[in-house]
Amino acid sequence: MTDLSPNAGADTAGAAAAAFDTLALTPALLQGVAAAGYATMTPIQARALPAVLDGRDLIAQAPTGSGKTAAFGLGLLQHLDPAAIRTQALVLCPTRELADQVGQQLRKLAFAIPNVKISVLCGGMPLGPQLASLEHAPHVVVGTPGRLQELLSKRALQLDGLRTLVFDEADRMLDMGFEEPIRAIVAKTPKMRQSLLFSATFPEAIRELARAALRDPVEVTVEGAGAAPTIEQYFYEIEPAKKTPLLGALLLEYRPESCVVFCNMRRDTEEVVGSLSHYGFTALALHGDMEQRDRDEVLVRFANRSCNVLVASDVAARGLDVEDVGAVINYELPTDPDVYVHRIGRTGRAGRGGVALSLCAPREVARVEQIAQRQGLPPSWRRAQPLGGKAHNAPAAPMATLRIDAGKTDKLRPGDILGALTGEAGLKADAIGKINVYPTRSYVAVARGQAAAALARLREGKIKGRKFRVARI
Repeated sequence: MTDLSPNAGADTAGAAAAAFDTLALTPALLQGVAAAGYATMTPIQARALPAVLDGRDLIAQAPTGSGKTAAFGLGLLQHLDPAAIRTQALVLCPTRELADQVGQQLRKLAFAIPNVKISVLCGGMPLGPQLASLEHAPHVVVGTPGRLQELLSKRALQLDGLRTLVFDEADRMLDMGFEEPIRAIVAKTPKMRQSLLFSATFPEAIRELARAALRDPVEVTVEGAGAAPTIEQYFYEIEPAKKTPLLGALLLEYRPESCVVFCNMRRDTEEVVGSLSHYGFTALALHGDMEQRDRDEVLVRFANRSCNVLVASDVAARGLDVEDVGAVINYELPTDPDVYVHRIGRTGRAGRGGVALSLCAPREVARVEQIAQRQGLPPSWRRAQPLGGKAHNAPAAPMATLRIDAGKTDKLRPGDILGALTGEAGLKADAIGKINVYPTRSYVAVARGQAAAALARLREGKIKGRKFRVARI
Protein backbone atom coordinates (compact mmCIF):
# COMPACT_ATOMS: atom_id res chain seq x y z
CA MET A 1 0.00 0.00 0.00
CA THR A 2 1.11 3.58 -0.66
CA ASP A 3 1.18 5.51 2.61
CA LEU A 4 -0.18 9.05 2.48
CA SER A 5 -0.76 9.41 6.21
CA PRO A 6 0.09 12.63 8.09
CA ASN A 7 3.28 10.98 9.33
CA ALA A 8 4.44 10.43 5.76
CA GLY A 9 5.80 13.98 5.68
CA ALA A 10 2.98 15.98 4.08
CA ASP A 11 1.87 19.32 5.48
CA THR A 12 -1.58 18.59 6.91
CA ALA A 13 -2.50 22.20 7.56
CA GLY A 14 -1.55 23.22 4.05
CA ALA A 15 -3.51 20.31 2.56
CA ALA A 16 -6.57 21.21 4.57
CA ALA A 17 -6.52 24.79 3.28
CA ALA A 18 -6.31 23.86 -0.42
CA ALA A 19 -9.12 25.05 -2.69
CA PHE A 20 -11.19 22.63 -4.78
CA ASP A 21 -10.34 24.46 -7.99
CA THR A 22 -6.76 23.24 -7.62
CA LEU A 23 -8.06 19.79 -8.59
CA ALA A 24 -8.83 18.62 -12.12
CA LEU A 25 -12.59 18.67 -11.50
CA THR A 26 -15.06 19.34 -14.31
CA PRO A 27 -16.74 22.77 -14.35
CA ALA A 28 -20.07 21.08 -13.51
CA LEU A 29 -18.59 19.51 -10.37
CA LEU A 30 -17.01 22.81 -9.31
CA GLN A 31 -20.52 24.28 -9.54
CA GLY A 32 -21.73 21.47 -7.28
CA VAL A 33 -18.95 22.16 -4.80
CA ALA A 34 -19.92 25.83 -4.68
CA ALA A 35 -23.62 25.00 -4.32
CA ALA A 36 -22.84 22.67 -1.42
CA GLY A 37 -21.09 25.55 0.34
CA TYR A 38 -17.62 24.04 0.38
CA ALA A 39 -14.79 26.58 0.42
CA THR A 40 -11.57 24.66 1.05
CA MET A 41 -10.81 20.98 1.34
CA THR A 42 -10.78 19.15 4.65
CA PRO A 43 -7.69 16.98 5.36
CA ILE A 44 -9.35 13.77 4.15
CA GLN A 45 -10.48 15.47 0.94
CA ALA A 46 -7.06 17.00 0.28
CA ARG A 47 -5.27 13.70 0.86
CA ALA A 48 -7.73 11.33 -0.82
CA LEU A 49 -9.06 13.22 -3.85
CA PRO A 50 -5.86 13.36 -5.95
CA ALA A 51 -5.53 9.57 -5.74
CA VAL A 52 -9.26 9.02 -6.28
CA LEU A 53 -9.37 11.29 -9.32
CA ASP A 54 -6.31 9.47 -10.66
CA GLY A 55 -8.28 6.22 -10.58
CA ARG A 56 -6.35 4.61 -7.69
CA ASP A 57 -7.92 2.30 -5.13
CA LEU A 58 -8.02 3.85 -1.66
CA ILE A 59 -8.24 2.73 1.95
CA ALA A 60 -8.92 5.73 4.19
CA GLN A 61 -9.27 6.17 7.93
CA ALA A 62 -11.25 9.26 8.81
CA PRO A 63 -13.46 10.25 11.76
CA THR A 64 -17.13 11.10 11.52
CA GLY A 65 -17.72 14.63 10.23
CA SER A 66 -14.41 14.80 8.34
CA GLY A 67 -15.92 15.32 4.87
CA LYS A 68 -15.37 11.83 3.50
CA THR A 69 -18.63 11.78 1.47
CA ALA A 70 -17.34 14.56 -0.77
CA ALA A 71 -13.96 12.80 -0.92
CA PHE A 72 -15.44 9.74 -2.62
CA GLY A 73 -18.47 11.52 -4.12
CA LEU A 74 -16.51 13.93 -6.27
CA GLY A 75 -14.35 11.08 -7.49
CA LEU A 76 -17.16 8.79 -8.54
CA LEU A 77 -19.10 11.64 -10.17
CA GLN A 78 -16.01 12.76 -12.08
CA HIS A 79 -15.71 9.28 -13.58
CA LEU A 80 -19.39 9.00 -14.62
CA ASP A 81 -20.51 8.91 -18.24
CA PRO A 82 -24.05 10.38 -18.04
CA ALA A 83 -24.81 9.24 -21.61
CA ALA A 84 -24.27 5.59 -20.65
CA ILE A 85 -27.49 4.35 -19.04
CA ARG A 86 -26.06 1.79 -16.65
CA THR A 87 -25.06 1.65 -13.00
CA GLN A 88 -21.50 2.97 -12.85
CA ALA A 89 -21.03 3.64 -9.13
CA LEU A 90 -22.18 1.78 -6.01
CA VAL A 91 -21.89 3.08 -2.44
CA LEU A 92 -22.42 0.56 0.38
CA CYS A 93 -23.62 2.07 3.70
CA PRO A 94 -24.44 0.41 7.04
CA THR A 95 -27.80 2.16 7.64
CA ARG A 96 -30.73 3.77 5.87
CA GLU A 97 -30.02 7.10 7.56
CA LEU A 98 -26.45 7.23 6.30
CA ALA A 99 -27.50 6.07 2.82
CA ASP A 100 -30.12 8.85 2.65
CA GLN A 101 -27.55 11.45 3.71
CA VAL A 102 -25.00 10.21 1.17
CA GLY A 103 -27.66 10.24 -1.56
CA GLN A 104 -28.67 13.80 -0.70
CA GLN A 105 -25.07 15.02 -0.72
CA LEU A 106 -24.29 13.31 -4.03
CA ARG A 107 -27.36 14.95 -5.60
CA LYS A 108 -26.15 18.36 -4.43
CA LEU A 109 -22.71 17.77 -5.90
CA ALA A 110 -24.20 16.46 -9.17
CA PHE A 111 -26.90 19.10 -9.66
CA ALA A 112 -25.10 20.73 -12.63
CA ILE A 113 -24.50 17.41 -14.42
CA PRO A 114 -27.44 16.83 -16.81
CA ASN A 115 -29.52 13.65 -16.61
CA VAL A 116 -27.70 11.93 -13.74
CA LYS A 117 -29.90 9.46 -11.85
CA ILE A 118 -28.98 8.64 -8.24
CA SER A 119 -31.05 5.99 -6.41
CA VAL A 120 -31.05 5.12 -2.71
CA LEU A 121 -32.00 1.46 -2.14
CA CYS A 122 -32.32 0.29 1.46
CA GLY A 123 -34.06 -2.35 3.52
CA GLY A 124 -37.04 -1.41 5.65
CA MET A 125 -38.65 0.25 2.63
CA PRO A 126 -41.20 -1.27 0.19
CA LEU A 127 -39.49 -3.41 -2.43
CA GLY A 128 -41.94 -2.68 -5.27
CA PRO A 129 -41.03 0.97 -5.88
CA GLN A 130 -37.33 0.09 -5.78
CA LEU A 131 -37.81 -2.64 -8.39
CA ALA A 132 -39.71 -0.15 -10.56
CA SER A 133 -36.97 2.47 -10.21
CA LEU A 134 -34.41 -0.02 -11.51
CA GLU A 135 -36.26 -0.54 -14.78
CA HIS A 136 -34.21 2.43 -15.97
CA ALA A 137 -30.78 1.85 -14.49
CA PRO A 138 -29.50 4.64 -12.21
CA HIS A 139 -25.98 5.93 -12.78
CA VAL A 140 -25.27 5.81 -9.04
CA VAL A 141 -26.75 3.48 -6.42
CA VAL A 142 -26.42 4.09 -2.68
CA GLY A 143 -27.75 1.38 -0.40
CA THR A 144 -27.47 -1.11 2.44
CA PRO A 145 -25.87 -4.51 1.80
CA GLY A 146 -28.90 -6.66 2.64
CA ARG A 147 -31.29 -4.92 0.24
CA LEU A 148 -28.67 -4.66 -2.50
CA GLN A 149 -27.96 -8.39 -2.27
CA GLU A 150 -31.71 -9.04 -2.53
CA LEU A 151 -32.00 -6.86 -5.64
CA LEU A 152 -29.01 -8.61 -7.20
CA SER A 153 -30.56 -12.02 -6.52
CA LYS A 154 -33.72 -10.87 -8.33
CA ARG A 155 -31.54 -9.68 -11.23
CA ALA A 156 -33.09 -6.23 -10.87
CA LEU A 157 -29.73 -4.57 -10.21
CA GLN A 158 -26.97 -5.02 -12.78
CA LEU A 159 -23.37 -4.20 -11.87
CA ASP A 160 -21.52 -5.40 -14.97
CA GLY A 161 -20.82 -1.76 -15.98
CA LEU A 162 -19.62 -0.66 -12.54
CA ARG A 163 -16.63 1.69 -12.47
CA THR A 164 -16.48 2.69 -8.78
CA LEU A 165 -17.30 0.71 -5.63
CA VAL A 166 -17.35 2.53 -2.28
CA PHE A 167 -17.43 0.98 1.20
CA ASP A 168 -18.63 3.75 3.55
CA GLU A 169 -18.14 3.14 7.31
CA ALA A 170 -16.88 -0.34 6.52
CA ASP A 171 -16.11 -1.18 10.14
CA ARG A 172 -19.73 -0.73 11.18
CA MET A 173 -21.01 -2.77 8.25
CA LEU A 174 -18.90 -5.68 9.45
CA ASP A 175 -19.97 -5.09 13.06
CA MET A 176 -23.58 -5.35 11.92
CA GLY A 177 -22.98 -8.75 10.30
CA PHE A 178 -22.90 -7.63 6.66
CA GLU A 179 -19.65 -9.38 5.74
CA GLU A 180 -21.35 -12.17 3.75
CA PRO A 181 -23.66 -9.82 1.77
CA ILE A 182 -20.70 -7.50 1.07
CA ARG A 183 -18.58 -10.33 -0.30
CA ALA A 184 -21.52 -11.53 -2.41
CA ILE A 185 -21.97 -8.02 -3.84
CA VAL A 186 -18.25 -7.65 -4.58
CA ALA A 187 -18.35 -10.95 -6.48
CA LYS A 188 -20.96 -9.44 -8.83
CA THR A 189 -18.79 -6.46 -9.77
CA PRO A 190 -16.18 -6.27 -12.56
CA LYS A 191 -12.61 -7.04 -11.52
CA MET A 192 -11.37 -3.90 -13.27
CA ARG A 193 -13.03 -1.27 -11.11
CA GLN A 194 -11.97 1.41 -8.65
CA SER A 195 -12.61 0.52 -5.00
CA LEU A 196 -12.64 3.07 -2.17
CA LEU A 197 -12.87 1.92 1.46
CA PHE A 198 -13.57 4.39 4.28
CA SER A 199 -13.56 3.34 7.92
CA ALA A 200 -13.25 5.04 11.30
CA THR A 201 -11.28 2.07 12.68
CA PHE A 202 -9.08 -0.60 11.11
CA PRO A 203 -9.48 -3.96 12.87
CA GLU A 204 -8.06 -7.03 11.15
CA ALA A 205 -11.44 -7.84 9.56
CA ILE A 206 -11.25 -4.55 7.61
CA ARG A 207 -7.71 -5.33 6.54
CA GLU A 208 -8.90 -8.71 5.23
CA LEU A 209 -11.74 -7.07 3.30
CA ALA A 210 -9.31 -4.53 1.83
CA ARG A 211 -6.91 -7.26 0.73
CA ALA A 212 -9.75 -9.13 -0.97
CA ALA A 213 -11.48 -6.17 -2.65
CA LEU A 214 -8.80 -3.53 -3.36
CA ARG A 215 -5.83 -3.48 -5.76
CA ASP A 216 -2.62 -1.81 -4.56
CA PRO A 217 -4.55 0.86 -2.64
CA VAL A 218 -3.24 4.20 -1.54
CA GLU A 219 -3.58 4.36 2.25
CA VAL A 220 -4.67 7.62 3.86
CA THR A 221 -5.29 8.47 7.48
CA VAL A 222 -6.25 11.80 9.01
CA GLU A 223 -6.60 10.56 12.56
CA GLY A 224 -5.18 13.34 14.69
CA ALA A 225 -4.69 15.61 11.68
CA GLY A 226 -5.18 19.35 12.10
CA ALA A 227 -6.53 20.81 15.32
CA ALA A 228 -8.08 17.88 17.14
CA PRO A 229 -11.30 18.70 18.96
CA THR A 230 -11.16 18.70 22.72
CA ILE A 231 -13.48 16.08 24.20
CA GLU A 232 -13.58 16.02 27.99
CA GLN A 233 -14.08 12.42 29.11
CA TYR A 234 -15.33 11.51 32.59
CA PHE A 235 -16.36 8.19 34.12
CA TYR A 236 -18.82 7.66 36.98
CA GLU A 237 -19.07 4.38 38.88
CA ILE A 238 -22.68 3.76 39.89
CA GLU A 239 -24.93 0.85 40.81
CA PRO A 240 -27.22 -0.18 37.90
CA ALA A 241 -30.40 0.79 39.79
CA LYS A 242 -29.15 4.38 40.17
CA LYS A 243 -28.03 4.91 36.59
CA THR A 244 -31.14 6.78 35.44
CA PRO A 245 -31.21 9.20 38.41
CA LEU A 246 -27.50 9.87 37.82
CA LEU A 247 -28.14 10.43 34.12
CA GLY A 248 -30.75 13.06 35.01
CA ALA A 249 -28.35 14.72 37.45
CA LEU A 250 -25.59 14.90 34.84
CA LEU A 251 -27.93 16.41 32.25
CA LEU A 252 -28.87 19.09 34.79
CA GLU A 253 -25.22 19.70 35.70
CA TYR A 254 -23.88 20.03 32.16
CA ARG A 255 -27.10 21.27 30.50
CA PRO A 256 -26.04 20.47 26.90
CA GLU A 257 -28.21 22.01 24.19
CA SER A 258 -28.23 18.60 22.53
CA CYS A 259 -27.09 15.24 23.84
CA VAL A 260 -26.95 11.65 22.57
CA VAL A 261 -27.33 8.94 25.22
CA PHE A 262 -26.10 5.53 24.03
CA CYS A 263 -27.64 2.27 25.23
CA ASN A 264 -26.39 -1.21 24.37
CA MET A 265 -29.88 -2.73 24.24
CA ARG A 266 -32.85 -1.51 22.21
CA ARG A 267 -35.31 -2.02 25.07
CA ASP A 268 -33.23 0.23 27.31
CA THR A 269 -33.71 3.20 24.97
CA GLU A 270 -37.48 3.32 25.60
CA GLU A 271 -37.09 2.83 29.35
CA VAL A 272 -34.52 5.62 29.63
CA VAL A 273 -36.71 7.97 27.58
CA GLY A 274 -39.64 7.27 29.89
CA SER A 275 -37.57 8.13 32.95
CA LEU A 276 -36.10 11.28 31.41
CA SER A 277 -39.56 12.45 30.33
CA HIS A 278 -40.74 11.97 33.91
CA TYR A 279 -37.87 14.22 35.04
CA GLY A 280 -39.01 16.88 32.56
CA PHE A 281 -36.51 16.45 29.71
CA THR A 282 -37.54 16.45 26.04
CA ALA A 283 -36.20 13.01 25.11
CA LEU A 284 -36.82 10.64 22.20
CA ALA A 285 -35.69 7.08 21.48
CA LEU A 286 -34.03 5.84 18.30
CA HIS A 287 -33.61 2.11 17.73
CA GLY A 288 -33.76 -0.48 14.98
CA ASP A 289 -37.30 -1.74 15.69
CA MET A 290 -38.92 1.56 14.71
CA GLU A 291 -40.84 2.14 11.49
CA GLN A 292 -38.95 4.24 8.96
CA ARG A 293 -41.33 7.20 9.20
CA ASP A 294 -40.97 7.25 13.00
CA ARG A 295 -37.17 7.08 12.71
CA ASP A 296 -37.19 9.94 10.21
CA GLU A 297 -39.33 12.11 12.47
CA VAL A 298 -37.11 11.49 15.49
CA LEU A 299 -34.02 12.48 13.50
CA VAL A 300 -35.75 15.60 12.16
CA ARG A 301 -36.80 16.67 15.66
CA PHE A 302 -33.33 16.12 17.11
CA ALA A 303 -31.61 17.96 14.28
CA ASN A 304 -33.98 20.95 14.45
CA ARG A 305 -33.69 21.29 18.27
CA SER A 306 -37.24 20.13 19.04
CA CYS A 307 -35.70 17.37 21.15
CA ASN A 308 -32.60 17.93 23.24
CA VAL A 309 -31.87 14.35 24.35
CA LEU A 310 -31.70 11.48 21.88
CA VAL A 311 -31.47 8.01 23.45
CA ALA A 312 -30.13 5.65 20.82
CA SER A 313 -28.74 2.23 20.12
CA ASP A 314 -25.43 2.06 18.24
CA VAL A 315 -26.90 0.64 15.05
CA ALA A 316 -29.68 3.25 14.86
CA ALA A 317 -27.29 6.13 15.51
CA ARG A 318 -24.76 5.14 12.86
CA GLY A 319 -25.10 7.76 10.14
CA LEU A 320 -26.55 10.32 12.54
CA ASP A 321 -25.31 13.63 11.15
CA VAL A 322 -26.21 16.45 13.52
CA GLU A 323 -23.97 19.45 13.98
CA ASP A 324 -22.82 20.61 17.38
CA VAL A 325 -23.86 17.76 19.68
CA GLY A 326 -22.82 19.17 23.04
CA ALA A 327 -22.46 15.90 24.94
CA VAL A 328 -22.42 12.14 24.53
CA ILE A 329 -23.38 9.98 27.50
CA ASN A 330 -22.78 6.24 27.68
CA TYR A 331 -25.64 4.81 29.73
CA GLU A 332 -23.71 1.57 29.50
CA LEU A 333 -20.19 1.12 28.19
CA PRO A 334 -19.77 -0.87 24.97
CA THR A 335 -17.71 -4.05 25.09
CA ASP A 336 -15.53 -2.86 22.19
CA PRO A 337 -13.26 0.16 22.86
CA ASP A 338 -13.48 1.14 19.17
CA VAL A 339 -17.26 1.53 19.55
CA TYR A 340 -16.63 3.86 22.49
CA VAL A 341 -14.30 5.98 20.35
CA HIS A 342 -16.90 6.16 17.60
CA ARG A 343 -19.67 7.09 20.06
CA ILE A 344 -17.81 9.99 21.59
CA GLY A 345 -16.89 11.18 18.09
CA ARG A 346 -20.49 12.42 17.81
CA THR A 347 -19.48 15.38 19.96
CA GLY A 348 -16.53 17.68 19.37
CA ARG A 349 -17.10 17.72 15.62
CA ALA A 350 -15.81 20.31 13.16
CA GLY A 351 -13.19 21.45 15.67
CA ARG A 352 -15.68 22.21 18.45
CA GLY A 353 -15.20 20.99 21.99
CA GLY A 354 -17.44 18.40 23.58
CA VAL A 355 -18.11 16.29 26.65
CA ALA A 356 -18.30 12.49 26.94
CA LEU A 357 -19.70 11.06 30.18
CA SER A 358 -19.89 7.35 30.97
CA LEU A 359 -21.95 5.59 33.64
CA CYS A 360 -20.16 2.45 34.79
CA ALA A 361 -21.63 -0.34 36.85
CA PRO A 362 -18.99 -2.10 38.97
CA ARG A 363 -18.89 -4.98 36.48
CA GLU A 364 -18.02 -2.51 33.68
CA VAL A 365 -14.91 -1.02 35.28
CA ALA A 366 -12.66 -3.43 33.37
CA ARG A 367 -14.00 -1.95 30.12
CA VAL A 368 -12.75 1.48 31.23
CA GLU A 369 -9.19 0.11 31.41
CA GLN A 370 -9.54 -1.30 27.88
CA ILE A 371 -10.75 2.11 26.65
CA ALA A 372 -7.84 3.82 28.40
CA GLN A 373 -5.38 1.46 26.69
CA ARG A 374 -7.05 2.06 23.31
CA GLN A 375 -6.73 5.85 23.68
CA GLY A 376 -3.43 5.94 25.52
CA LEU A 377 -5.00 8.18 28.17
CA PRO A 378 -5.65 7.51 31.87
CA PRO A 379 -9.37 7.52 32.76
CA SER A 380 -10.71 10.49 34.68
CA TRP A 381 -13.16 9.42 37.41
CA ARG A 382 -15.73 11.75 38.95
CA ARG A 383 -18.55 11.57 41.48
CA ALA A 384 -22.05 13.04 41.24
CA GLN A 385 -25.19 12.76 43.35
CA PRO A 386 -28.11 11.03 41.58
CA LEU A 387 -31.46 12.82 41.51
CA GLY A 388 -33.64 12.09 44.51
CA GLY A 389 -36.95 13.03 42.87
CA LYS A 390 -38.47 14.93 39.98
CA ALA A 391 -36.24 17.57 38.42
CA HIS A 392 -37.78 21.05 38.57
CA ASN A 393 -35.43 22.88 36.23
CA ALA A 394 -34.90 20.51 33.31
CA PRO A 395 -34.13 22.57 30.18
CA ALA A 396 -36.88 22.36 27.58
CA ALA A 397 -36.04 22.01 23.90
CA PRO A 398 -36.12 25.50 22.34
CA MET A 399 -38.15 24.47 19.28
CA ALA A 400 -41.26 22.43 18.45
CA THR A 401 -41.98 20.66 15.17
CA LEU A 402 -45.04 21.01 12.96
CA ARG A 403 -45.74 18.31 10.38
CA ILE A 404 -47.47 19.29 7.13
CA ASP A 405 -49.02 16.45 5.13
CA ALA A 406 -47.67 17.71 1.81
CA GLY A 407 -44.26 17.72 0.20
CA LYS A 408 -42.30 17.62 -3.03
CA THR A 409 -45.03 15.71 -4.86
CA ASP A 410 -47.31 18.67 -4.07
CA LYS A 411 -44.67 21.08 -5.46
CA LEU A 412 -44.13 22.40 -1.95
CA ARG A 413 -40.84 24.18 -1.25
CA PRO A 414 -39.25 25.44 2.00
CA GLY A 415 -39.85 29.01 0.82
CA ASP A 416 -43.60 28.35 0.55
CA ILE A 417 -43.74 27.19 4.18
CA LEU A 418 -41.60 30.08 5.37
CA GLY A 419 -43.81 32.51 3.48
CA ALA A 420 -46.98 31.10 5.02
CA LEU A 421 -45.56 31.35 8.53
CA THR A 422 -44.19 34.87 8.16
CA GLY A 423 -47.19 36.02 6.12
CA GLU A 424 -50.65 34.82 7.14
CA ALA A 425 -49.39 33.18 10.35
CA GLY A 426 -47.65 36.39 11.39
CA LEU A 427 -44.43 34.90 12.79
CA LYS A 428 -41.09 36.64 12.62
CA ALA A 429 -38.43 34.88 10.58
CA ASP A 430 -36.16 34.38 13.59
CA ALA A 431 -38.89 32.25 15.25
CA ILE A 432 -38.64 29.68 12.46
CA GLY A 433 -35.92 27.01 12.40
CA LYS A 434 -35.10 24.21 9.99
CA ILE A 435 -37.57 23.25 7.27
CA ASN A 436 -37.37 19.72 5.82
CA VAL A 437 -39.41 18.84 2.74
CA TYR A 438 -39.83 15.17 1.80
CA PRO A 439 -41.92 13.61 -1.00
CA THR A 440 -45.24 13.52 0.91
CA ARG A 441 -44.53 15.34 4.19
CA SER A 442 -42.78 18.46 5.39
CA TYR A 443 -41.50 19.46 8.82
CA VAL A 444 -40.85 22.94 10.19
CA ALA A 445 -39.30 23.91 13.52
CA VAL A 446 -40.96 26.82 15.32
CA ALA A 447 -39.93 28.51 18.56
CA ARG A 448 -41.63 26.47 21.29
CA GLY A 449 -43.49 29.41 22.78
CA GLN A 450 -45.06 30.27 19.42
CA ALA A 451 -45.79 26.75 18.17
CA ALA A 452 -49.44 26.71 19.30
CA ALA A 453 -50.21 30.00 17.56
CA ALA A 454 -48.37 28.92 14.41
CA LEU A 455 -50.28 25.64 14.32
CA ALA A 456 -53.65 27.34 14.73
CA ARG A 457 -52.94 29.89 12.02
CA LEU A 458 -51.62 27.33 9.53
CA ARG A 459 -54.73 25.23 10.07
CA GLU A 460 -56.94 28.24 9.47
CA GLY A 461 -54.95 29.62 6.55
CA LYS A 462 -53.33 28.27 3.41
CA ILE A 463 -49.90 27.37 2.09
CA LYS A 464 -49.28 28.27 -1.53
CA GLY A 465 -53.00 28.91 -1.91
CA ARG A 466 -54.00 25.45 -0.65
CA LYS A 467 -55.10 23.96 2.67
CA PHE A 468 -53.11 21.06 4.06
CA ARG A 469 -53.38 18.99 7.22
CA VAL A 470 -50.96 20.29 9.86
CA ALA A 471 -50.13 18.70 13.22
CA ARG A 472 -47.66 19.21 16.03
CA ILE A 473 -45.49 16.16 16.71
